Amino acid sequence: MTKWVYSFGKSSNEGNASMRNLLGGKGCNLAEMSSLGLPVPPGFTITTEVCTRYYDNGEAYPAELQAQVEQALASVEKDMGCKFGDARNPLLVSVRSGARVSMPGMMDTVLNLGLNDDTVQGLIEQSGDARFAWDSYRRFIQMFGDVVLGVNHHEFEDAIENHKRDAGIQQDTDITAENWQEIVAEYKDIVLRETGKPFPHDPKDQLWAAIGAVFKSWMAARAITYRRIHEIPENWGTAVNVQSMVFGNMGEDCATGVAFTRDPSTGENYFYGEYLINAQGEDVVAGIRTPQSLTKLGREKENSALPSMEESMPEVFQQLDDVRLKLERHYRDIQDLEFTVQKGKLFMLQTRSGKRTAKAALKIATDMVSEGLITQEESLLRIDPQSLDQLLHPTLDPKAVKDVLTRGLPASPGAASGAIVFTSEDAETQAHEGHKVILCRQETSPEDISGMHAAAGILTSRGGMTSHAAVVARGMGKCCVAGAGDLHIDVKARLISVGARQFKEGDILTIDGSTGEVMAGSVDTIQPEMSGEFATLMGWADERRRMVVRANAETPLDAKTAREFGAEGIGLCRTEHMFFDPQRIQNVREMIFATKEAERRAALDKLLPEQRKDFAGLFEIMSGLPVTVRLLDPPLHEFLPHTDEDISSFAKSAGISADLVHRRLSDLHETNPMLGHRGCRLGVSYPEIYEMQARAIFEGALEAAAKTSQTVTPEIMIPLVGAKKELELMRAVVDNAAKAVFAEQGRTLNYSVGTMIELPRAALTADKIAECADFFSFGTNDLTQTTLGMSRDDAASFLPAYVGAGIYERDPFSSLDTEGVGQLIEIARDKGRSTNNAIKLGICGEHGGDPASIAFCEKMGLDYVSCSPYRVPIAKLAAAQAAIREGNSKTIALQGKKAGVA
Repeated sequence: MTKWVYSFGKSSNEGNASMRNLLGGKGCNLAEMSSLGLPVPPGFTITTEVCTRYYDNGEAYPAELQAQVEQALASVEKDMGCKFGDARNPLLVSVRSGARVSMPGMMDTVLNLGLNDDTVQGLIEQSGDARFAWDSYRRFIQMFGDVVLGVNHHEFEDAIENHKRDAGIQQDTDITAENWQEIVAEYKDIVLRETGKPFPHDPKDQLWAAIGAVFKSWMAARAITYRRIHEIPENWGTAVNVQSMVFGNMGEDCATGVAFTRDPSTGENYFYGEYLINAQGEDVVAGIRTPQSLTKLGREKENSALPSMEESMPEVFQQLDDVRLKLERHYRDIQDLEFTVQKGKLFMLQTRSGKRTAKAALKIATDMVSEGLITQEESLLRIDPQSLDQLLHPTLDPKAVKDVLTRGLPASPGAASGAIVFTSEDAETQAHEGHKVILCRQETSPEDISGMHAAAGILTSRGGMTSHAAVVARGMGKCCVAGAGDLHIDVKARLISVGARQFKEGDILTIDGSTGEVMAGSVDTIQPEMSGEFATLMGWADERRRMVVRANAETPLDAKTAREFGAEGIGLCRTEHMFFDPQRIQNVREMIFATKEAERRAALDKLLPEQRKDFAGLFEIMSGLPVTVRLLDPPLHEFLPHTDEDISSFAKSAGISADLVHRRLSDLHETNPMLGHRGCRLGVSYPEIYEMQARAIFEGALEAAAKTSQTVTPEIMIPLVGAKKELELMRAVVDNAAKAVFAEQGRTLNYSVGTMIELPRAALTADKIAECADFFSFGTNDLTQTTLGMSRDDAASFLPAYVGAGIYERDPFSSLDTEGVGQLIEIARDKGRSTNNAIKLGICGEHGGDPASIAFCEKMGLDYVSCSPYRVPIAKLAAAQAAIREGNSKTIALQGKKAGVA
């Protein structure tokens, strides 16, 4: 019989941290904390396999599940000394989701489950506090009504606000037990009115409805969006955790809080977190009350006058601090903790690997190596390569003039300027249109996930450092300022007020998530500096990766940026980008319009000096590092004038009629230019084009070598080769140009000639092509298009549906289709090396900066990857991780040689 339910707690602990895939992150860690002897309220976990089975079988549970839940519930009753549904001594439980990876706020939770008109009396007897009991009951109805029954939470909130207004009170804490009892009755009326059914009385009915709601929340729109953003497979499912309740809202000796074992924004090693006295957990993260810092240091950092837990509850704080240290040593990683204090006794409700910013991740990883907690290899594997993107973009210039409006909490570092928007939908719409926006909310909710992803930054007037906005923004790498209480954000009026100043939708704001500052207008930025922990980690990565990392660059700025980020050469210089310069396009067009070779050569002679200058500049900047230059690739029509104004201007400059231009445009028109007269086909038709480019490369290389005294070794790449004969013909053009230039200048240099493998035929005949190639560079952009029969420019309209339906696991233009395109790469590798064992293999498409694609390249034994300059550090780290996982690390190899086994 399949086991669907696993218990944790005092008398029965059936799971551990290694069972994450089955029990989810929350469930496995609750079991692990129990096994460590920490104070964990007992409960049980319904496995992720039930979720998968539930959806595979028409939302039906396995037949054995009910009996296993009842057995596990009985074990909890035994541990707690109370009974579920008992009117005098009731057991109350929480029902929470728990996927194998953290998805904060994306799925549903129900607290205080088991309360009804009978058991609330038992809770009054147990606690001796009628106000607490009725408050707990109304919280349960509100949460259950919202999460399980689908009643809009505003219905409940409005009822409380109306009650407070009628009673002339301001705070929830002023509501009496009698008031709460009246509100409970009103809540039940709301449920009846909105659903047509009375609020469920039977605790077991409540339990199964809540379990179902958690499983259903796995397919809620916000959870689907979160999974898409973070590339979490749908078939992982979520577990459900049912745990006995402990209460942080039973009085002044009770509290609840959220903590991190280190600062998740900066990585600083101090106990970081927030708590509230006499509150339940959702009060901390929802931003309803202003939370207080755990430590005196944290209070001082936030300039808060509210007492810290270290000061107000010193004994319990010391217990919590001991737990913090024990859990971090045990898991050897920053932990995100949830806890409750009931009548002075500490209970741990959760631990999980803490979400952190890229800056914090680097500091934590390098510090933990220094502290002896983890190895250098482990530290490299701890960092998500994609997260480095947060560090590779501009931050606010400290010298810039700033019109600071107010200061909130620095919830997620970085800086962003953008137009004010007030809704998630508007953020998506405007971002899609190319506008940078700041999403401004009183507080965010899980429904805002799409807008948060689209926005350049997030600003809230409520909430703390562990609010929904803060946690989700840090996970996304988005700049966020939370809890800017001086701001009045009026979503309905689409207006932000701060003091006497007002800002409407569309006005520009700048936010600094590192300082919490909110500024009017746009503020200048500066480029990031690669130093400190970043440099340390990159050094470790360089020691362990096997593959070389190059950059795609064709401008001096690109090349300089690539060098600054540590690129080891240029893997793709697209020469056509140089032709679009306004000063050159006229000559390019004259070359295309020429009907005789002599006319084409005359136009090309005008381009030669400019091309020579381009290449000399790149070779100088790269200072002896390899530079792969791709000869002209796109169809000629891309360079031609198309508007009437451009046609008229070109005709006048060229001294020809506009009618002739129109006829030539008609002659050059292609139905499918991507598969038309482009790449080496241009070189075969007009070899003088490639001859001019090759001459410019060699003349520029000799010029740079003389100027820098560095060895310059150009690599000339022929695009879109599909047959060996094409490469033979084009190589002859390049070789003849080299001989001519070397003879003219009396100097020589080494060079290589290779091709892009971007057609299936090239991959399948790679053994023949390799006979006259020094290198292959897999042009995965076009190879993906030609293999899938799918245009990258047009696929965006339907690819999301394909990924959603599981046809492709990811967008194949973002992450390599290893099953299809990858198989062609493997074939080309094997065939190419079968006839040319010395052939160099690399990749230069957009996939060269994608960590998953880089891992595949490592597995294939490619020699290098090439990516955009800003993704060079990402590629370096990904290459190091891939080498470690494949056992190909330079350090591992060196250790093996020293041991005499390599």
